[in-house]
Amino acid sequence: MYPVIEKTLIAENTICQFTVKAPEIARKVLPGQFVIVKATNEGERIPLTVADKNTEEGTITLIFQVIGKTTAILRNLGIGENIKDVVGPLGKPTHLENFGTVVCVGGGTGIAILHHLTKALYEMGNEIISIIGARTKSLIIMEKEMGLISHQLLVCTDDGSYGTRGFVTDLLKDVISKRQDVKQIVAIGPTPMMRACVETAKNPYIPILVSLNPIMLDGTGMCGVCRCTVGGKTKFACVDGPDFDGHEVDFDELDKRLRMYLIQERESLLSSIK
Repeated sequence: MYPVIEKTLIAENTICQFTVKAPEIARKVLPGQFVIVKATNEGERIPLTVADKNTEEGTITLIFQVIGKTTAILRNLGIGENIKDVVGPLGKPTHLENFGTVVCVGGGTGIAILHHLTKALYEMGNEIISIIGARTKSLIIMEKEMGLISHQLLVCTDDGSYGTRGFVTDLLKDVISKRQDVKQIVAIGPTPMMRACVETAKNPYIPILVSLNPIMLDGTGMCGVCRCTVGGKTKFACVDGPDFDGHEVDFDELDKRLRMYLIQERESLLSSIK
């Protein structure tokens, strides 16, 4: 059992931040890795990337958005209650080094995943320009935390309710046009956002990492449902990733796989509310 130490509803009651007691995972997890969580006996197993860790206190930070039955069950857990299973760390740690100037781009709950990577890049001595965005002001998360590990933080919203009006790619284009010294981009968020960032990084060509989020079951590469095509080859996001070279990802295929069970996800969520 893994007790919830802290719980915060951080955006319209649909995005939750948990601090979970998991000392063994906190000791071993590295940026880019994830855990598979089962809230209760009734919930499914879902992957959640670790947003932060505290090795001294033996805790990990998980941030998730309620989009289906299982995340709705997870949100209903209170402080002191236990998550039934937390398995990890899983996946490959992201290869990070002192690249020089790095632009870190996050959209929606992808900002949580981005935070752990950005923190490591910052501690390695990179110059960090962070761009975070969401549909509206109330959905912006971890602004303070990202600001502490960035030399420059840019914020935008689709509706202009906070920061710059527009998309993260608008700010990314602006940064690239002004800074010819950008050596690496990290983009994490909804698939259309990551795809647009990859297109932006093609001219001029800049290496870009993206974090893929296909359906996962076992998290060990045995079931094969998280397969994706990268560089013309089949990869399993759970063991080969989840972070990949964005220039090599087949986003058309990824998008189709992500849409396979949208109707069932909505029906499941509605049934949990009833």
